[in-house]
Amino acid sequence: MTTPVFEEQLAWLAEHHYAVAPLRSVVDALRGRRQLEPQTVAITVDDGRRSQYTEMFPVIQRYHVPVTLFVYTDAISYEPDALTWEEIEEMLKSGLVDVESHTCSHPEFEKERARRSPADYESFVASELTKSKKMLEDRLHRPVDLLAWPYGVFDSALERAAARAGYIAAFAVEGHLARTEEDLFSVPRIVVSNQDRGARFAALLESGARIGPEDLSVDCGPQPDNAVIR
Repeated sequence: MTTPVFEEQLAWLAEHHYAVAPLRSVVDALRGRRQLEPQTVAITVDDGRRSQYTEMFPVIQRYHVPVTLFVYTDAISYEPDALTWEEIEEMLKSGLVDVESHTCSHPEFEKERARRSPADYESFVASELTKSKKMLEDRLHRPVDLLAWPYGVFDSALERAAARAGYIAAFAVEGHLARTEEDLFSVPRIVVSNQDRGARFAALLESGARIGPEDLSVDCGPQPDNAVIR
């Protein structure tokens, strides 16, 4: 997602009277604890890449829209292109950014299950879910109870593990709009790419379906303005 396209999408939302709500408000609505106005969306961004601070953060400050970041904690202040704890704390102070769990190491749970014994796999899952939650809460001094499944992979056993770990909702990538009857541990999200502009973007918001050829690749290479949000 290049920065100019992201800004164009936010401008489209404002022009067409969409409300951008904090993700937690959407969770409350799915739990039957509040109602949302029609044409309400929430924005989430996964992984915790540094461009979310250098590129995304200034844009959401200009548009004053909330965003939830799902970060995997092993990368923070460690991988060269990852956010630092200091950058995360600065974004939190703005009141526009929430930070939630994307596990510790962003594992492929299907592969881990195939190569581990059942007991070892169960212990691994518990560690990935509980340690990331605890680290975020300890570092950021706030509750963390939302989870994004790495690669969008989930099953009933993983959902039960998330509930045991203290999460109240978890998010997948299902390509359709979230509705009140959703399973709270596999809430769908829609991938929005750099190609989703104009009519394609409108179609996503209306039905969760694309029009025309699909291209979900996120171009992380050099751009004319050298600005990429990942």
